[in-house]
Amino acid sequence: MTLTHFTFSTAFLLGLAGLAFHRTHLLSALLCLEGMMLSLFLALSLWTLELNVTNFSASPMLLLAFSACEASAGLALLVATARTHGTDHLQSLNLLQC
Repeated sequence: MTLTHFTFSTAFLLGLAGLAFHRTHLLSALLCLEGMMLSLFLALSLWTLELNVTNFSASPMLLLAFSACEASAGLALLVATARTHGTDHLQSLNLLQC
């Protein structure tokens, strides 16, 4: 495993660990998801450049577009949650109550 692969794998796993173990605010969960998507984007871009494959050149841009859509939906949910509940704490959210 090269140093760049190790770096992107570590960045992805750190984002995943932050998402799994630090679940107090919705904003911190969204930041961990964005860190994971950024590491996936960079790894996919470098993988495409290393292999010199033109078939996969659109894959990083597609992943970036999905990441932007995910970020906008997450921020919309954050604003809606802050308006209705008054806070972005994940413990105040209950799926059993509508």
